[in-house]
Amino acid sequence: MAAPRYKTLVDALASDIRSGRLAPGARLPTHRGLAAREGIALVTATRVYAELEAMGLVSREQGRGTFVRDIAVPAGHGIDQQIAATDVVDLNFNYPALPEQADLLRQALRELATSGEIDSLLRYQPHRGRPQDRASVARHLTRRGITADADQVLVVNGAQHGLAVTVMAALRAGDVVAVDALTYPGFKVLAHAFRLDLEPIAVTADGPDLDALEKLCATRPVRAIYAMPTLHNPLGWVMPAADRLRLVGTARRCGALIVEDAAYAYLVEASPPPLAATAPDITVHVSGLSKSVATGLRVGFVLAPPPLVPALERAIRATTWNTPALTTAIACRWLDDGTVDRLEARKRDDAKARQALARQELAGLPLVGHPSSYFTWLPLPDDARADRLTAALAREHISVSTAEPFTTTKHTPQALRLALGSTDPDSLRSTLRTVRRVAVEDAYA
Repeated sequence: MAAPRYKTLVDALASDIRSGRLAPGARLPTHRGLAAREGIALVTATRVYAELEAMGLVSREQGRGTFVRDIAVPAGHGIDQQIAATDVVDLNFNYPALPEQADLLRQALRELATSGEIDSLLRYQPHRGRPQDRASVARHLTRRGITADADQVLVVNGAQHGLAVTVMAALRAGDVVAVDALTYPGFKVLAHAFRLDLEPIAVTADGPDLDALEKLCATRPVRAIYAMPTLHNPLGWVMPAADRLRLVGTARRCGALIVEDAAYAYLVEASPPPLAATAPDITVHVSGLSKSVATGLRVGFVLAPPPLVPALERAIRATTWNTPALTTAIACRWLDDGTVDRLEARKRDDAKARQALARQELAGLPLVGHPSSYFTWLPLPDDARADRLTAALAREHISVSTAEPFTTTKHTPQALRLALGSTDPDSLRSTLRTVRRVAVEDAYA
């Protein structure tokens, strides 16, 4: 049996893209143009492009058309962390580290080895953490401006695990969750896995468009609002205090839970109060030590309203049973003895220096970001193709992310996110010079 006409056309276009006969960034005919050229119905042309998009070969942009993607950029790039070659500079993922951290770990392990609690660390732990560990986290959060009761704290296996158990405990498939039009890719992955209905909210220079959020809440049953008010990833904003109060008011009126992601909040010294400080009864506050201490130290924490704690505890039991006792013990010692505070202060200085370096080496380009952030956002001209630029940088042994992993709207903006915290300053400087050269040649020519 002969293949349907549209399938034959899909196969032919796919072959042209994979062979390079259709170059990356090439604009394809409009749906009507393809229909006229091939003698097919408009609905069939639309189906052809939809299949090519599902295959990852083209991207459709509202008002602009359909473009050939650069297939040298692998699927999942910017979401799934791949093992990078030793000669690749990673500006895709952030894993900031300080030279003294290895010695701190050696010392902590020696102290634990001779302590009286070593035997207890080999046994099962309470699902949400030992009382003394939760108390350490509560004290840490109190220093961050949140009045925290240890009974409302749950110790988790990193902030991503904290978000996962929050979704499992508080949300159900089909629930509507308001998110920024550009948001943390890890939450997008969770939303897809748990079949949440993400509703994108347009963004402004200082945060989400709160008028748009109110309109959404008036028209759809918003179950939760996912927010990063202090150092948004990827745009780097810090929401003003008045906007935080307005967001809380909107959440109360529509009966929505607030999920506050504070993974990068430690980088901002004088931010307005966290949402959990203003609305503790409707806010789940999620953070951890992966960014502020070390990515391999997978210790995070969730502060939740009391009614939600039992469901969160069951979600922890269902996923990891408990956070590994050894790493939790080290993390809580460092919370109590001031090590975490000292490391966070050092990393704030480090992030400021790297951000200043990026502003210097990429001067003249329209960077968006916070002065003490470990990442910066680079919007591209309307006629530029981020996937093509990403592939060109990959040929220079530089890994960056496009906007695609962060985008929750149908239209993906042409932009790059540059992570600044995963290489030494000298290498970062030379790498940013290459980024500038390639960007100017490819996108700003």
